[in-house]
Amino acid sequence: MLAIGSPSISLSASTTCTALLRELEQLWKDIGESQLEKDRMLMELERECLDIYRRKVDEAANTKARFHQTVAAKEAELATLMATLGEHDIHSPLKADKRSASLKEKLASITPLVEDLNKKKDERLKQFADITAQIDKISGEIYGIHPLNSGVSSITVMEEQDLSLRRLNEYQSQLRGLQKEKSDRLQKVLQCVNVVHSLCGVLGLDFGLEQTILKLKTERKARVLKLKDIVAQLFELWNLMDSSNEERNGFLRVTSISGSSESQITERGILSTEMIEKASAEVERLAKLKASRMKELVFKKRLELEDICRVTHIEPDISTAAEKASALIDSGLVDPSELLANIEAQILKVKEEALSRREITDRIDKWLSACEEENWLDEYNQDDNRYNAGRGAHINLKRAERARVTISKIPAMVDNLINKTLIWEDENKTQFRYDGVRLVSILDDYKLTRQLKEEEKRRCRDQKKLQDLLLNQKEAMYGSKPSPRKSNSFRKTNGYRANSNGSSMPPTPRRNSVSGGGSSELLTPRSYSGRQNGYFKEMRRLSTAPLNFVAISKEDSMSSYTSHCGSEPESPPQL
Repeated sequence: MLAIGSPSISLSASTTCTALLRELEQLWKDIGESQLEKDRMLMELERECLDIYRRKVDEAANTKARFHQTVAAKEAELATLMATLGEHDIHSPLKADKRSASLKEKLASITPLVEDLNKKKDERLKQFADITAQIDKISGEIYGIHPLNSGVSSITVMEEQDLSLRRLNEYQSQLRGLQKEKSDRLQKVLQCVNVVHSLCGVLGLDFGLEQTILKLKTERKARVLKLKDIVAQLFELWNLMDSSNEERNGFLRVTSISGSSESQITERGILSTEMIEKASAEVERLAKLKASRMKELVFKKRLELEDICRVTHIEPDISTAAEKASALIDSGLVDPSELLANIEAQILKVKEEALSRREITDRIDKWLSACEEENWLDEYNQDDNRYNAGRGAHINLKRAERARVTISKIPAMVDNLINKTLIWEDENKTQFRYDGVRLVSILDDYKLTRQLKEEEKRRCRDQKKLQDLLLNQKEAMYGSKPSPRKSNSFRKTNGYRANSNGSSMPPTPRRNSVSGGGSSELLTPRSYSGRQNGYFKEMRRLSTAPLNFVAISKEDSMSSYTSHCGSEPESPPQL
C-alpha cells in the first residue's frame, strides 16, 4: 500500500485531477458558460476541497488526542500497579524508544503488560486474603478473640495499596509464628491433660475435665443472671433519672447482653468480676442519687398528672397531692418509690379515661364554641353602629348570620350531649364529671336557665308593647307625645360579657338555685372549673313574678317598666 504523501500517489492524484479538470472545462465550453461563471465555480471547488482537508485534519487531531489520553492513562495504571506490587524492575517499553514509536505502537506495547499486572494483582490479593483469614482464625483460637471483633480482618483499602512480596512475606512470617505458638500451646495442653490423667489414675479418681467444664458452665450461668439483673436495674434507674446518653454509653458492653441468650454471650471479659463490680457500683451510685432526688421526681410526676387532668377536665386524685406527698415523704411513712409508682398508675388511668371521654369532650367544645358565638352576637346587637358602611361591616354581617344558625342548634346540641353522657355513664357505671361536677347536672341547669332567660325576654317584649300603648293613650289625652328617654348606661345582661381587650368571653355562670326569684344565668362547664374562674361575673337579677297588666295603673305600669326594663332598647331587627 502506498503511503500518504508519497510521489506516486501525488502524481496519480495530480493526473486524475488534471484530466477531470480538462473534462470539466470542455463541458463548460459545450454548455457555453462564461469565464466569470467558470472562475466562480473553480473557486467554489477549491473551497470545498479545502473544507474536506480541514475536516480530515481536525478528525486526525482528535484521534491523536484520544490516543495520547489513553496511552497516558495506561502509563498511570502501569505505574500504580508496579508500585502496588513492588515490581520496580519492570521497565516501560515507552521509555526505551519514546520518540520513534507511534501512538498505536505505544498503546499496543503497554496494554499486554497492564493486563498481566492486573492478573498478578488479583492473585496477590487472594494470597493476602487467605493468609489474613488464617491469621484471624488462629488468633481467635489462641487469644479468644472472635473474628468479627478482631483487628486483623479482611484486606483493607490501605493494604491494597501495598501488595508487595515484602509485605506478603511479613504476613507469612506472622502466620508461621502463630502456627508455632498454637502448636506449642496444644503440646502444653496435652501435657497437662496427661498429667491430670496420670494423677487421677494414681489417686484412683475420675478424670476431672468434665466436672471442671460443668463447674465453669454453672458459674457462667450464675454470672449471666446476676449481670442481667444489674442491667435491668440500670435501665430502670436511667429512665427514672433521665440519664444522658453520655452516661449510658459507658456501659454499652454490659447492656448488650440484655437481649442475648447464654450461648450467644461470647465476648471476652464480658462476664468478668471486674465488669460485674463496675456495673454494681453504677447501680449503687444511681440509687443514692435517686434517694436524694425522689421528692423532686414525685413532684414532677404529680405536676404531669395535674397537667393531663387539666387538659382532659378530670379531677386528679387528691391522695397524691403535692402537700400530702411532701408530708408523707418527710414523715417516712411511705416509700417514695411506691408513691411514684402510684402517681404513674394514676397517669395511665387518666389517659385511658380520656380516650373513652373523647367523643363527649369534643361535643362539649362545640357547645362552648356555640355559646361564644352567642355571646358575640349579643354584643354585636347592642352596637348602634353595626349597620354603618364601615370597614369590616360586611364581614360582621356574615358572621352574625352564621352565628344565628349556630345558636339555633344549641338546644339540640345540649339534648344530644345529655343523651351521650347518660349512655356513657350506663356503660362505665360511674358519673361523667367535668372538672369535678357531674356534666348532666350542668346541662340540666343550663337548659333551665336558658328557658328562664327566654321567658324574661318575652316578658320585656310584652312590657314594651304595654309602654307603647300607654304612650299612645297619653298622647290622645294631652295632645303631645313625650320623647322617649334614652339611657347611655344600658348594658344588656344575657349571661355574657366582654373582656378588657374588647373580645368576647364564654359564659361562666355559677351553679345557683333557679327557683322562684333566683337568677336566670346560663351555666356552662367552665362555670364549675376552679382553674378557669378568672372571669366570673355577677349578672343582674331578673324578676320572675308575673305582672297583672289590668290591675295596675298607667303610672305604676310606666314606673314598673322603667325600673325593670326601661333602659333596655328594642330588640334589633334580624338580619
